Order: sequence, then C-alpha cells, then structure tokens
Amino acid sequence: MQKDTLVFDLIRKELDRQRSGIELIASENFTSLQVMQAMGTVPTNKYAEGYPGKRYYGGCEVVDEIETLAIERLKKVFNCSWANVQPHSGASANAAVFLAVMKPGEKFLGLDLSMGGHLTHGSPANFSGKTYHAIHYGVTKDGIIDYEQLEAKAREEKPKMIICGASAYSRDWDYKRIRAVADEIGAVVFADIAHPAGLIATGLLNDPFEHCHIVSSTTHKTLRGPRGGVIMLRNDFENPWGIKDPKGNLRTMSQLLDLAVFPGSQGGPLEHVIAAKAVAFGEILSEDFKSYGKQVIANAQAMAKSFVNRGYQLISGGTDNHLMLIDLRNKNLTGKKAQETLDKAHITLNKNAVPFDDKSPFVTSGIRVGVPAITTRGLKEDHMETVVSYIDTVLMNTDDEATINKTKDEVKAFMQQFPLYPELG
Repeated sequence: MQKDTLVFDLIRKELDRQRSGIELIASENFTSLQVMQAMGTVPTNKYAEGYPGKRYYGGCEVVDEIETLAIERLKKVFNCSWANVQPHSGASANAAVFLAVMKPGEKFLGLDLSMGGHLTHGSPANFSGKTYHAIHYGVTKDGIIDYEQLEAKAREEKPKMIICGASAYSRDWDYKRIRAVADEIGAVVFADIAHPAGLIATGLLNDPFEHCHIVSSTTHKTLRGPRGGVIMLRNDFENPWGIKDPKGNLRTMSQLLDLAVFPGSQGGPLEHVIAAKAVAFGEILSEDFKSYGKQVIANAQAMAKSFVNRGYQLISGGTDNHLMLIDLRNKNLTGKKAQETLDKAHITLNKNAVPFDDKSPFVTSGIRVGVPAITTRGLKEDHMETVVSYIDTVLMNTDDEATINKTKDEVKAFMQQFPLYPELG
C-alpha cells in the first residue's frame, strides 16, 4: 500500500507548529510519547460493545484486560470505587450523566457559560440546554462563584441536579457548601473537573469526591492523557432519588451510569484510546506527576503576577489552578483581536468571554491563558516573565507587523530550549 504522503506531511507540519510555538490554550497539553504510541495500535481494529466480561462480540479477552487495567488505575488515581473509561470526550461523559439522572425537561442548576461555565452545563446551543431545563448561577463582581446566588436559586427552583465545574474559572471550589444546599433540597451534585483534574489527583486542590455524588472529567488537559472522557464515583450507592433504568427497574448509580454510556449514548468504545488512557493513568500515579502538578500551579501564579505587574486585569485577581482569565478592556483590545494577533507570533491562546461581558461570544472582551502545556515542555517560574513579555509586546503592537515578526522569531528561538518529542526527529 502506498504511503499517504499528503496526510503524513501535514502531521509533520503540525509537529513543527507545536514545537516552535508557545502553547497557552488551557484545555491543551502534550501527552508522553508512550501515550501517543498506545493510541496508534491494533486495539483500534476491535469492536467491544459492552463492558469487560460482558461484551456483545467475541475475541474481546485482551481488550477486556486493557480496559480493566485502565479502570483500576483510574480508581487508584482518584481513590474511588467505580469508574467508566469509555466516554469519547468530556461532553459525551456529561451527556451520559444527564441521561442517567435526568428526564427531558427536568431542572438543573449550572454555572452560566458567560461566567466561565461549559457548553454542557446548560448552554441553549447544547443538548444540555435543549433537552433539559437549565437554570444558571454566576460569579460576583470580584469574579468568585456567587455561592449565595447558587443557594438562593437552588432553594427557589429545587433543581434535580446541581453542576459544579467550569471551563474558564481560576479559583478552587467549595464543594462542601454546594453539597449542603443540595442535601437540603434533595438534589444530585455533579462535579465536572475536566480542567483541574490533574491538580485534584495530586491533592493540590479540594477533593470533589468527598462531597459530590458523581464526578466526570476529560483525560487530556491537566491529566495529560489522550483526548477522551471518564465518569467516576468515590462510592457506589443505591440512588435515593428513585431513578429507574429504561425498563423501570431501580438501579445503583454505577449501573445507571454504565447503561447511560452504553447503550444509552455510545456504541463501541475506542479501545486504542482506552489503552492510551491506561498508560496516562499509570503516569499520573508516579512521583514525577506530583512534581508536575506543583510546577503547574507555581507557573500559573508566576504568570499571573507578571500580567498584573503590567497592568492587565485578571478576573478574581489571580489563580488557584492552571489558568487565568484576563479582561482586556482596559487595554482597548478585544479577545478576538488578541488571539488573532498572537497567532501570528506563534503564541496560541483563546479569546474568552469575561463575566458581565459587553461583547459577543465571537468577539469577547477577554483571553484565557493556561500553563499545562508549557509546563510539560519544561518551563519554570522564571520563564513566565519572558512569556508574558512576548505576549505584552505583541498586544501593545497589534498593527506593527515588523514587531510581531521579530517576536515570532524570538519565540521560536526561545522554545528550542525545550525540546518536544526529540525521539521523532
């Protein structure tokens, strides 16, 4: 068979792009080489509908071992008793949680997308907002979760489920407080930890499993694994809400969630990706990963300080985790302009709405900046000043092509100190 040089040339081009730039998208990271190697292997050929020991096809004895290993390692990572590693993404994991817990039209309470929430937490453009009755809480003027508003809406609306978690929020969560009001009204607490999962796994942020009934996550971002999703329970339980399966039988929460993933919302699992998840979970259990988590937070805080020193307005004034949200209105810039101009200098981040934004989601007043990927590359606190200086130079000279091109060359030279996949040549 002839090699598809067009596709592989493009893949090489993407490798060169990743190597030469500063990657600051908070949702992105660089996997280890062995995670990528596991993804490109023969389990991609195997259909395995069902779960280990209970498949709809024959020949699953080896992929059963692979998936079981992934489950057992993930349970160790988060000290939980049950996990499902089949969701193709964080969004599909969340869809399964909704399917397990909610009926169409029932109420749930989540963080507003415009305040840092996620599409699957009730955006009217998403299945969560189209299928279910979404109610939202927000943040205070200081950029902190408005727990008083959350509690008031919970008591008034009595939603069946409360979601805690965000895609653009730089502070830790008070899961205990959310569980208290949920118990008061009889609601399920669902934590989506897609962003801070790696920092939670290493004990650097509050543990949602102590107070939340159900937890989901992506496996990329701060977990540094392949693209995918997972759902977990610290302890399985007979659901006190009387939720029944499609046949009308009462089930434990783990059974409901398993059924919601397959056959409820997915068919065959991606066993090659699950193999890569197993590799990544093994890496998370190492001491090296704990050091990585500490460095992520140290880098984020050093970067935040550098931005503040240059007069940038950080939502909530700083960060507890791996990211920060910056309001650019005092710099007379939009998020769209900032993202597009920084792209020209090989600095990648994303435009993002800020709380109480007066611009459209396609323009935005802010940018979201994250450090997981550059931390994986080996950058330390002292390097954050250099990175911010490049960003500031570009943003203060958005119409000066010469300055932007000069910065692009400096960025490329700077990042050569931090090799990415040198084994690939």
